[in-house]
Amino acid sequence: MPQKVIDLSPAENWFQSKEWSAFPFQRKTWRAYLSGKSGLLNAPTGSGKTYAIWLGCVLEALNDPKPAKGLQIIWVTPLRALAKDIQAAMQEVSNDLQLGWNIALRTGDTPQAERQRQKKHMPEVMVTTPESIHILLAQKDAVKTFSSVKAVIVDEWHELIGGKRGVQMELALAYMRHLKDQPIKTWAISATIGNLEEAAKVLLGEQYETCETIRANVDKKIEIESILPESVKTLPWSGHLGIHLLPRIVPILEDHTSTLMFTNVRSQTEIWYQKMMMQLPQYAGLVAMHHGSLDLGVRQWVEDRLHTGKLKCVVCTSSLDLGVDFRSVDMVIQVGGPKGVARFFQRAGRSGHRPGATSKVYFLPTHSLELIEAAVLKETIDKKQFESRIPLTKCYDVLIQYLVTLAVGPGFYEKETFKQVKSSHAYQDLTLAEWQWCLEFITTGGSTLSAYDEYAKVEIEADGKYKVNNRRIAMRHRMSMGTIVSDPMVKVKYQTGGYIGTVEEIFIAGLKPGQTFWFAGRSLELIRVKDMTAQVRKSKKKTGPIPRWGGGKASFTSLLSHGLRVKLEDASKGVYKGPEMKAIKPLLEKQRELSALPKSDQLLIEQLRSDEGTHFFIYPLEGKYIHEVLAALCAYRISVSQPITFSIASNDYGFELLTDQEIEIEDFLELDLFSEENLLEDIYASINNTEMAKRKFRDIATIAGLIFQGYPGKGITNKHLQASSSMIFKVFEDYDPDNLLMKQANEEVLSLQFEKSRLNESLARINQQEIVVKKLLKPTPLCFPIMVDRFRERYTSEKLSDQIEKMQIEFD
Repeated sequence: MPQKVIDLSPAENWFQSKEWSAFPFQRKTWRAYLSGKSGLLNAPTGSGKTYAIWLGCVLEALNDPKPAKGLQIIWVTPLRALAKDIQAAMQEVSNDLQLGWNIALRTGDTPQAERQRQKKHMPEVMVTTPESIHILLAQKDAVKTFSSVKAVIVDEWHELIGGKRGVQMELALAYMRHLKDQPIKTWAISATIGNLEEAAKVLLGEQYETCETIRANVDKKIEIESILPESVKTLPWSGHLGIHLLPRIVPILEDHTSTLMFTNVRSQTEIWYQKMMMQLPQYAGLVAMHHGSLDLGVRQWVEDRLHTGKLKCVVCTSSLDLGVDFRSVDMVIQVGGPKGVARFFQRAGRSGHRPGATSKVYFLPTHSLELIEAAVLKETIDKKQFESRIPLTKCYDVLIQYLVTLAVGPGFYEKETFKQVKSSHAYQDLTLAEWQWCLEFITTGGSTLSAYDEYAKVEIEADGKYKVNNRRIAMRHRMSMGTIVSDPMVKVKYQTGGYIGTVEEIFIAGLKPGQTFWFAGRSLELIRVKDMTAQVRKSKKKTGPIPRWGGGKASFTSLLSHGLRVKLEDASKGVYKGPEMKAIKPLLEKQRELSALPKSDQLLIEQLRSDEGTHFFIYPLEGKYIHEVLAALCAYRISVSQPITFSIASNDYGFELLTDQEIEIEDFLELDLFSEENLLEDIYASINNTEMAKRKFRDIATIAGLIFQGYPGKGITNKHLQASSSMIFKVFEDYDPDNLLMKQANEEVLSLQFEKSRLNESLARINQQEIVVKKLLKPTPLCFPIMVDRFRERYTSEKLSDQIEKMQIEFD
């Protein structure tokens, strides 16, 4: 049988009309799509990934002699800000090629009136998020909505695959595939992922055999330059956010049209914006701020002005580091170490976001040691090495929420839904007993909660259909769907009206009426807190705390940790390659003079005596999260052998054990502190695992629907939520220890909080290393930042600066 001729000319002609030329990977993707394949496209940011998939969809529609009706294509994006930009690009192609399709947005920001219009008349294409897909699944006409879908495209797949939102997406895909006899095409797009084959398997589940993985052979040029301090302090310390380098960024802003300045957390964004407004008044109206806690109107205003090139600089967080096409942005500044290669590469790609353009990024270190991180980032990106994303499996909380979602919507039958769920990668190993437990949980509340009617959400109808028939249960479920769980948020509003944004309840709880705080670049005075809303008015005071949000904190990835060990080993041999390593050479030479620079096969341990007692500094170079566990583990194993108490501090380079006793390091080196024997038992004994599991359980219980976070404008306080989840946790602990949600809480502490697999790798490495012990007379460049992190718990910012300055003088 002769092969069907695939006509790519409409796409080629469209490219020519824009004075562009299609890349080979784009043509290859069009052909793969038109031949009925599913797959994964791996291409650099700004190389035309969207058009590689979208034009395949358009070509298929143009060749269809009988245009289909209803929802045809679902385009999934992890970020709302990204959705608007993609929708505009897709609609332009549709209009230019006279396809006649309506490309609609459906996110948490979509107005209710627009949602109602979509319900009456579904668009041909919907650009949406995983959460919004599940909200559509909770509608009674979900089968009708999704049965016409021909393809699902998941953008920025690497952002979803390692979390519960990725599991949500897997379940939604499994549902849609089982609605039709013909398989729907499923494609994912990713610029930065190390485990491409696994990522494709997670996406496609049982359909992996139809997969085509396409790698774009496009050399994306990226220029990375570090903003080097005029002098490198021999005692570096973290926490001052690099503000002292603010004068150095002025020429950068002047030389470029628009600059995105990325920080790692929202509080840093607030601080940098505040300092820029104070020290650079000439930029008033030309500098803006963007992060997820700001009012939607403010964020959209910033995005619109970026599109039109009317802003010189936007200080932002990860809210703008994916996919958004701001043509005017020709420079990126990364403030502080991004803690991951892929994250840095993604952010760099926000500048020069178009095929053939060069992406330019400056790295601004917040302390001297971060220059090593900058050097590692340069080399790793040059080698095109990126982190792998480990998919989650058997998330019972997400499965329970999904089953209630289906029951709220069209309802489901046990056998066919079990088969559907098992077809996903996340639940391929789900046992029949675990499945039956989940069904019992949603219908009765399980063995321990069956006495309470509110937990018996789903009814089994006469024909075996699982259905929610209680309107109150259905409404509460629709309002609390999703897998992103954060501390309760308090709305910030002017007393006279006008919404500003949201801050965490724990921050507002620490303020009294009349106190001022900085938020959204303004000095605000707190008037009162009522119904989870903080009423404020503008203040003229120049000082006040800045909110801190719980999300966004990160630790070194294993890829960065490996690069760091290599760089320090090079320095130990006197090799300093690149401007960053040459700039930091005086500091590292000071480290070698006072102590040692560890090689890759060495574990450096330093001992120091001070007025506080005996300090031990240990440097596995594995990242803060791993070091927190290792510090607690070592402290516990020492305390078992003798009565002793330690204070603990850590950073990405190592950790400190401080005791008021005068002991020698040799006293405990024989204890085999890093043994892998009895590891879990010792970890559980060294860290209050029950308390950590309780905190994890609160999130799991919220996702599973055990805890209701309140109605809009009448949220439930953090104290109340914690009390509710603790009470349920205690009931399960005492009467149902085999409860699957309890099991999940303990496993998440191990796998996510402790990074269990990486912890095992770290201990295996340490047990192969030579231990190098150095007894110090004064702090070294490596240990000083760890000491400062411990001081931060005891001093205000002013007193902390005084203490640091005093130590630096004594050191010199």
